[in-house]
Amino acid sequence: MKIQKEYDAIVIGTGISGGWAAKELCENGLKTLVLERGRMIEHIKDYPYMYKDAWDFELRGQTSLEDKKKQLKQNRAGYPSKETERAWFVNDLKHPYNETKSFDWIRGYHVGGRSITWARQSYRLSDLDFEANKKEGIAVDWPIRYKDIAPWYSHVEDYIGVSGEKEGLPQLPDGVFEPPMEMNCVERYMKESLSKNYKDRKLIIGRTAHITSGKNYEGRNKCQFRRRCSRGCPFGGYFSSNASTLPAAERTGNMTLRPHSIAHEIIYDDTLKRATGVKVIDAETKETFVFNAKIIFCCASTIASASILMQSKSKRFPNGLGNDSGELGHNIMDHHMRAGASGKTDGYKDKYYKGRRPNGIYLPRFRNLGDKETKQEFLRGYGYQGGASRGDVSGLIAEYGYGAEFKEKMLEPPGWRMHLGGFGECLPYHDNKITLDYNKLDEWGLPTVTFDVEWKENELKMREDMMQQAKEMLEKAGFKDVKTYNIPGSPGIGIHEMGTARMGRDPKTSVVNGNNQIHTVPNVYVTDGACMTSSACQNPSLTYMALTARAANHAANELKKIKS
Repeated sequence: MKIQKEYDAIVIGTGISGGWAAKELCENGLKTLVLERGRMIEHIKDYPYMYKDAWDFELRGQTSLEDKKKQLKQNRAGYPSKETERAWFVNDLKHPYNETKSFDWIRGYHVGGRSITWARQSYRLSDLDFEANKKEGIAVDWPIRYKDIAPWYSHVEDYIGVSGEKEGLPQLPDGVFEPPMEMNCVERYMKESLSKNYKDRKLIIGRTAHITSGKNYEGRNKCQFRRRCSRGCPFGGYFSSNASTLPAAERTGNMTLRPHSIAHEIIYDDTLKRATGVKVIDAETKETFVFNAKIIFCCASTIASASILMQSKSKRFPNGLGNDSGELGHNIMDHHMRAGASGKTDGYKDKYYKGRRPNGIYLPRFRNLGDKETKQEFLRGYGYQGGASRGDVSGLIAEYGYGAEFKEKMLEPPGWRMHLGGFGECLPYHDNKITLDYNKLDEWGLPTVTFDVEWKENELKMREDMMQQAKEMLEKAGFKDVKTYNIPGSPGIGIHEMGTARMGRDPKTSVVNGNNQIHTVPNVYVTDGACMTSSACQNPSLTYMALTARAANHAANELKKIKS
């Protein structure tokens, strides 16, 4: 192995968490090596489909059957749905994994990771979420509370730009917001109906990481309402590592970014009782390297970070770095979705909407809020995402009509439909886990991951309520032809996998502490979804970013103490 020079810090991963770790560490003056196992993606330069229309593609933007065969597991969950997105998702054949129980592992191996394709919904967790495990005797208690992370939520929101509106809901704390996007007429009607029929339910516009003002965001411009976000945004209208945090780290002169670098082991020195570096395989040449550093951040994504730690074995840690608790690789959670209802209305036929709003509505959690009125048979809760829209005229193809009447129909879009899709919390179960298979190696000689994860009784009970409540709310609002659905799918479908190296107060029951440091190896931080102790029902990426910024500043301050 080639031993490289020592850095102040190494960050493994360039996605939502890795980008933030790089920015904060570099801005604190640390010489930082950032490792990405995939290819380089430079903002704007490497977005090949950003301006193309359907007619610019051979198959009008659809993926060919041949290409679909390379991403069969991801296609089970509906990703990628179009040719414009295919390059952001891995080849399942080149990057295999195993399933004891079905798991849809959605991955993107390139600089920026899934920050290019994330849904951008950005919600804070509250103490309802941070205190739930302790109050219910589930898993372990979070070592932090809302007050510990609230300033870091603000720090992150102020930098990335989150469009939203203050609502004063205790279960969904307000933040630092850009101007909210507008609801359309039917969504406003639904909002009014909920306020008339329920005391505990409030429809709000989604809080999404898009710039909607003229505020200066260092090279980024406001959202253009093109809704082509998953292609990469040339305007930087939505937050991604490529458009925001990685350029910020680059501007400091302290970042060294190395793509095609597969980090697979963190080196532990038993004498020093700390980690000293990272073993890396060059993805293209298969050369092996050791990069040394004083601080190491695991931001490779939940499953990848756990896998790296599990492969990092030594005499002191025979079961993986920092795994005294035996919890490493366990407690996998995701958000379960695809349960809800939709209905149509005959009204508002003289109304339409302008632009392609890259955002929907949100109905915050109203179940199990700590009082008798909202208590249910299941634990925790769910929110709804969705919206109202009018269809297009694509169904009016020539074979189905002709003449003046057909032309008139083509000028008038179909009626309005309102959709409410549930988004529910999954409890942390010890037996929802990954293991490493050393008998099935990948192209680089590394063990493959085996998933053993499933939805359990609590999630299935919650899904029934998600479906029935959506139906009830739509019918009370006067919507017709209300149709319910409940398609559980496999864990992984929400692309919010988390929990494999959970935070906790006790090294005997958790992997990292309240500062995201591995209990027994404090110069190694885990700040991506792996550190989550419970999942809440809100989209988690904003929490990953806030935890990462907080931990990176803690690490920088600790290093400064040593140097001084």
